[in-house]
Amino acid sequence: MSKLETQPIKIALVGNPNVGKSVIFGFFTGRYATVSNYPGTTIEIARGDFEIDRPGPAGPKNGVLIDTPGVNTLIPMTEEEEVTRDILFKGVDGVIQVADAKNLRRALLVSLELSEMEIPFALTLNMKDEADSLGIEIDKDRLASSLGVPVISTVAIEKKGLKDLKNAVGSVRLSLFRATYPGDIEEAIEKIGGYLTETGPSKKSLALMILAGDKSIDRWLPTTLAKGDLEKIEQIRRDLSSRYASGLSSVIHGRRLKAVDLLMASCLRKETVRGNKWQDWIGHICLHPVWGFVVLCAVLFLFYQFVGKFGAQTAVGWLEEDLFGNYLNPAAIKIFSKIFFFSPFLKDLFVGPYGMITMALTYAFAIIFPIVLTFFIAFSLLEDSGYLPRLAILLNKAFKIIGLNGKAVVPMILGLGCGTMAVMTGRIMDTKKEKIILTLLLALAVPCSAQLGIILAMLSALPFWATSIWLLVVLGSFLVVGFLAAKILPGRRSNLILEIPPIRKPTLFNIMAKTVARLEWYLKEVVPLFVLGTLILFLLDRFQLLARIEHVASPLVVRFLDLPPKATEAFLIGFLRRDYGATRFFDLFRQGNLDVIQTLVSLIVITLFIPCLANLLMIVKERGNRVAMAMVGFIYPFAFLIGGIVNFFLRIKA
Repeated sequence: MSKLETQPIKIALVGNPNVGKSVIFGFFTGRYATVSNYPGTTIEIARGDFEIDRPGPAGPKNGVLIDTPGVNTLIPMTEEEEVTRDILFKGVDGVIQVADAKNLRRALLVSLELSEMEIPFALTLNMKDEADSLGIEIDKDRLASSLGVPVISTVAIEKKGLKDLKNAVGSVRLSLFRATYPGDIEEAIEKIGGYLTETGPSKKSLALMILAGDKSIDRWLPTTLAKGDLEKIEQIRRDLSSRYASGLSSVIHGRRLKAVDLLMASCLRKETVRGNKWQDWIGHICLHPVWGFVVLCAVLFLFYQFVGKFGAQTAVGWLEEDLFGNYLNPAAIKIFSKIFFFSPFLKDLFVGPYGMITMALTYAFAIIFPIVLTFFIAFSLLEDSGYLPRLAILLNKAFKIIGLNGKAVVPMILGLGCGTMAVMTGRIMDTKKEKIILTLLLALAVPCSAQLGIILAMLSALPFWATSIWLLVVLGSFLVVGFLAAKILPGRRSNLILEIPPIRKPTLFNIMAKTVARLEWYLKEVVPLFVLGTLILFLLDRFQLLARIEHVASPLVVRFLDLPPKATEAFLIGFLRRDYGATRFFDLFRQGNLDVIQTLVSLIVITLFIPCLANLLMIVKERGNRVAMAMVGFIYPFAFLIGGIVNFFLRIKA
């Protein structure tokens, strides 16, 4: 048996966003999947093993399935699209293209690009049930004949057609589907192809990317071509561009759309829409410029009741105070006191004030876990119902002011549950600039639910004017910093391109599958950060560095903010656990050690303060050391400066 025969076949799942690729990936690979960042990016790629059924005497063969990020084009406009394109560049043996049967046009644009790249593929028309409900009929046999590849209809969430799709993987084929370009473009494609090597994608597809102005391949081309050849290729592109006022990219895209429309005309028939009237009505209301915000307020209220009240208060109270406080932690203290009777250092490492069990695991499982569990359930409900794209569109104009688009609403809502995961969810933003702005605003002015609950409890005891000032300062900081960051930071921002799916009834299986997958991420990625942060704090305390930090910071806290010396400890603990920092201020307030102005100032600073250590470590992981340190260097002084300014003007008035 040759070495080639013993190597697993590499298959990529490719498709537009929100077409059901993850469900198909789960069916093919089961639990045998690994998730890791694509090299040099923050984009996570899932890989899993599966068995490919091949026709003839060859029999079954091992395969590796790669779940790529959703794309609208393989001429990248986003980091996700660039990652998908690069995976295809580096060589796959075939592709399963997943299409939304209701939106065949945008799927066939990707089919055409795969065909031009000369990558064998099979096409699955997913969500067939929704297409049927809309009266959309696709002549599957004619489509398969025109494309020259297998075409399978599926309803992934109900597992309908997935066995047929899996059987078709061994029969992926090259497609003959092509677009016709003007003669001078075809001539330029041939000239550029003469300079390109045989490695990677087809010469024609690479030449088209160059002519369309795809700058993302500039890092790749110099590794395969001589400098002189690169200059000649660029000259060909410039000469051709001068002939088209509308731009080569528009011409190429227009010719592709024409080829797609001709194909659709031969295989697509749409009857009178037979959609569910109630679902259509709800979907329309969610996008209404007035009623849409009424729906949003209702959704946020229910969301907060479930996550903020039940998750962050009821569930956390039972786990932290009853289970951990009365049973697990006392038992752990008793056991480790006996095991490490000879070493107070080791005993405190596990069950001391900054112990791995009494702080790290208590924090991770008694405080954060119930919040993220309820949030993931609620988020999966919103996601599965089709509401989130409508919310993104509703708030798109507002987010444009701060250099973002409507997609930012998802991590913003997540930030009210737990900022650590919100930073990770920022990957949905399309450009590096947007991801940095989003991360900065999450770190600056979006308190997590545990902290927000304590803040609201303190504000409820203050006069209305104090609550109003807190809200205006926090929202004002959010808008001003976002607006200035959008003007100052280099880079581009993207337009909002979203499919609006129909309003659906969420399925229990889908919600459970998504929640379990996200909890697995939490256990693997976030819990270790809590342990690391607690270990750092333990060592600082052991070597008496915590006391020194408090001593150095006291002049700023006492003189500039007019807060009592004990407030320094609250800020320091707030860096590790924001809710604990707020709790220290709450205790000072209840003990009568803070007046109204001091309470307001402390709440403003702790809200604008850099988020907890776990969140900061996630920012380092997602955005890199330099960006994380730059944010720390801005947010710390900004929070204290705003607090000091508010204190100054209120004291003058007083």
